[in-house]
Amino acid sequence: MIPRRSVLYMPAANSRALNKARSLDCDAIIFDLEDAVAVDAKVDARNNLVSELKQGGYGYRERIVRVNDLSSEWCDADVSAVAGLDIHGVLFPKVESAKQLRQAQTLVDAAGGAHLALWAMLETPRGILNADAIVCESERLTVLVMGTSDLVAELRGQHTSDRAGIQNALQHCVMVARARDRDILDGVHLEFKDQEAFMTVCEQGRSLGFDGKTLIHPTQIEGANLAFGLSDSALGDAREIVEAWENAQKAGKGVAVVNGRLIENLHFAEAQRTIEFSACLAAR
Repeated sequence: MIPRRSVLYMPAANSRALNKARSLDCDAIIFDLEDAVAVDAKVDARNNLVSELKQGGYGYRERIVRVNDLSSEWCDADVSAVAGLDIHGVLFPKVESAKQLRQAQTLVDAAGGAHLALWAMLETPRGILNADAIVCESERLTVLVMGTSDLVAELRGQHTSDRAGIQNALQHCVMVARARDRDILDGVHLEFKDQEAFMTVCEQGRSLGFDGKTLIHPTQIEGANLAFGLSDSALGDAREIVEAWENAQKAGKGVAVVNGRLIENLHFAEAQRTIEFSACLAAR
């Protein structure tokens, strides 16, 4: 289990930002060569990122590089430049089919990155509709990332506080992720100065089943860690459930009762996951 409560995009062209990321309390960093980099700065940003990653110092944080999309003139060189560095995976934007994911994996492997995880962004109608086929194409695809900004634009919709226009897409992709045992990250919240609205969206994402949230600014880290993390009371409840269930099993019972609540196997499994998640955080 890898905690992915807070996953921060960092522009590859900005050395100051990349240095600051070494001290931030996020679970993962997405070093961005795509949207955060102007067209005329793509090569310089790539070179800058290679230099920063070679310096290291990012500690426990999961390190992912978002390359430019497969149809772009920069993708091949992006992958070749980062596949041999100290990263955990490569994020491909605008993945719309199993064929594209297969192409992405072939590209990474050819660059010496057969050990790397693949992440895929779902941000177009075609990508959403083909989500299950994309996931089933490779066991190396471990994380799905919602690209909600692009998706709203592709749908010709509007950004609303309740995200009503993309609820179906969000729910569908969470369903696919859970059915195929993958992690899935919610899209970014662009109004980073509005913490109240950000927390509302985080709580919505958590209730939908997302594992964490992608972020555009360091001020969003604390809120994401809180919304997608564990409280002391939740951990205490989980331990109580595990103890009660194990005692019930020893007594030959199929259910247990904790504080007036009926506990079954599914509650025991979720409690175990909660305890494991806490242990992963504590082990850093």
